[in-house]
Amino acid sequence: MIRLSKLTDYAIVVLSEMARHVGAVHTVAHLADRTGVPAPTVAKLMKALTPAGLTLSQRGATGGYALSRPANAISIAEIITALDGPIALTACVDGADSQCGVERLCPMRGGWEKVNSAIRGALEQVTLADMMVPVLFPPPATPSVAAPAPQPALETLS
Repeated sequence: MIRLSKLTDYAIVVLSEMARHVGAVHTVAHLADRTGVPAPTVAKLMKALTPAGLTLSQRGATGGYALSRPANAISIAEIITALDGPIALTACVDGADSQCGVERLCPMRGGWEKVNSAIRGALEQVTLADMMVPVLFPPPATPSVAAPAPQPALETLS
């Protein structure tokens, strides 16, 4: 199973909240309050997202953070890369920090890059705005437990 880190999941939640209020400057405390993500985690996110160019920071009494560009111009791939590093299923990817101990002997050497590129390309096509689209279908109705409807009384023929 492929899973994103909780930090990346939280980042999408926090960035979505920021995108709902275009042009506003958000404090860590405000974002934590509005999203339910703990303030230390929001602070950690901002420290990673700002150098990656996804948010802007403003110092001072009226300071805080804002999106660097509109939600439809921020790809999910950018968010993942900012927090989790290069998008790849294996360590066999350009720019990965780890080195494979059997790289010289590996028959798959370079083969995984096609898979990694496909996943990266798909994630580049999904934007933060896409993630914010409301669900169009209501959840399935849960059957209610109600008393059975009374049955009409049978008439007695004499």
